[in-house]
Amino acid sequence: MGGKTANYDESKVKTLSSLEHIRLRTGMYIGRLGDGSNQNDGIYVLLKEIIDNAVDEFIMGNGDHIDIEVKDNQVRVRDYGRGIPLGKLVDCVSIINTGAKYNDEVFQFSVGLNGVGTKAVNALSSHFKVISIREGKCAEAVFERGVLKSQKKGSVKPGVKDGTYVEFIPDTEIFGDYSYNMEFLERRIWNYAYLNTGLSLVFNGHNYVSKNGLLDLLNSEIEGESIYPVGYYRGKQLEFSFTHTNSYGENYFSFVNGQYTSDGGTHLSAFKEGFLKGVNDFFQKNYKSEDVREGMTAAVTVKIQAPVFESQTKNKLGNTEVRSWIVNETKAAVVDFLHRNAETAKLIEQKITANEKLRTELNTVKKEAKEAAKKIALKIPKLKDCKYHLDDGKTGEGTMIFITEGDSATGSIVSSRDVLHQAIFSLRGKPENMYGRKQADIYKNAELYNLMMALGIETDLEGLRYEKIIIATDADNDGFHIRNLMLTFFLMYFEELVTAGRVFILETPLFRVRNKKETRYCYTEKERDQQIKALGAASEVTRFKGLGEISPQEFGQFIGPDMRLVPVEVQSLKNIPPLLSFYMGKNTPERREFIVNNLLAEIDA
Repeated sequence: MGGKTANYDESKVKTLSSLEHIRLRTGMYIGRLGDGSNQNDGIYVLLKEIIDNAVDEFIMGNGDHIDIEVKDNQVRVRDYGRGIPLGKLVDCVSIINTGAKYNDEVFQFSVGLNGVGTKAVNALSSHFKVISIREGKCAEAVFERGVLKSQKKGSVKPGVKDGTYVEFIPDTEIFGDYSYNMEFLERRIWNYAYLNTGLSLVFNGHNYVSKNGLLDLLNSEIEGESIYPVGYYRGKQLEFSFTHTNSYGENYFSFVNGQYTSDGGTHLSAFKEGFLKGVNDFFQKNYKSEDVREGMTAAVTVKIQAPVFESQTKNKLGNTEVRSWIVNETKAAVVDFLHRNAETAKLIEQKITANEKLRTELNTVKKEAKEAAKKIALKIPKLKDCKYHLDDGKTGEGTMIFITEGDSATGSIVSSRDVLHQAIFSLRGKPENMYGRKQADIYKNAELYNLMMALGIETDLEGLRYEKIIIATDADNDGFHIRNLMLTFFLMYFEELVTAGRVFILETPLFRVRNKKETRYCYTEKERDQQIKALGAASEVTRFKGLGEISPQEFGQFIGPDMRLVPVEVQSLKNIPPLLSFYMGKNTPERREFIVNNLLAEIDA
């Protein structure tokens, strides 16, 4: 064996305090870090943990009002619940595995990270203050990066309500240069309102409240796109709403104890199963699941006492024991709904019949496409595959496919990629604009069919072979056009891949600034000007016109661990049809004027 290794003895064994461990291994506690440009970035998890605690009080019948303010990256949250016991205030916000959420009598359906959440916020904040008010008395503690700086106790003025106040500033030592996206925050606050009917959340002076829970959520998401009025059911532990639209695919918003589970889990699969059984029971048919669910949009939330999630950040529920009761309750609720809504039942049956017909036609087209593909070659043209895939379990984590344009860009990536986890699919040129076309047409298009085969989604999305789909085009007019054509393809026919957070855009540097000693890469003109100033006016500046101009030796760092990816996110499903119509539909005067004025502007759905 080559290199020399350090001695492994008693002196090398370290014991970190729990707060030190949170700061050193932040990802274990809050998932990703990020700068606030992705809705899953750590700064949103910190805010979520504090609001979750306030919502837990409401769930247990204490306080129907939460005040939230986010200004200049400082967060303030005040609830009107029971307040943290004054004698345990410091312990509850700084000692891991200390809290009341282990006691089912005090918290039955808690959503916070049991005994960890507030401590993680404390440890990862440059400033953290907590005040608890109980029966006219109060206690306050102030921390910096998890270290107690001051504490005091006293009395409050008459009339001040019980509850807890928390303020914090996420630490730039951990999160770097970050900022909160107010649209992301507003969406989260609305979700809290939809999931907790009767709870009033005042966020930056605006009141968010929902009377009809998930019925309101779905109506706001699809707004005018549904084929029939949204169906709704609310039980003691299960609530759901559903409808069908004319879009392709399925879309779900699933929650457990108020936590958004972006990857679903056992509760969502049980709901799907129960819905199918309910429909078949009512119509006395044996419809296939894909025909019942094609074009369906639904929201589902369950309350369970001991949720088991498949990751610390709770994106997927793992409890298997909830399946049978959710299936049975969903089935009974769907049958009851269809009996009480005869007109809607007719429209649902028409939709299922239309889906059956489309599927039969599509299967013929798919069969023909498969036969044609077999004649081309056993190997998918233009695909440079990687060794591991999504269905390989642990080894399949982190797999990705880059969709590139032309051979020169592909060449740079091929030479510098990680062959175990990074695949490349090279487009021959500009793909066809598929806006407004039938689903069968994408199977007749050889290049798009090859792309679907490469992704493993030519039959259904269950076959997806990669964790991330990354569009990697040049930063010029042609590159932007190809990017929009690809986004149109995914949003029109595989919307779920976008809503599940699978589709990304690769950011590569526009400029290289270097002198004899140092080379720096810049993603904006502002960064370029800063680096010219730092390295000296005599430094050499290169403008990269395309990915192919970046040498393989350089390119490796741009698709490595520090790769810059912009997630393709849709704030609301109702935005998609008008957005695609404007950008990819008929060439209207309004669109021509927009293109002239915003030729290189980025499009954000």
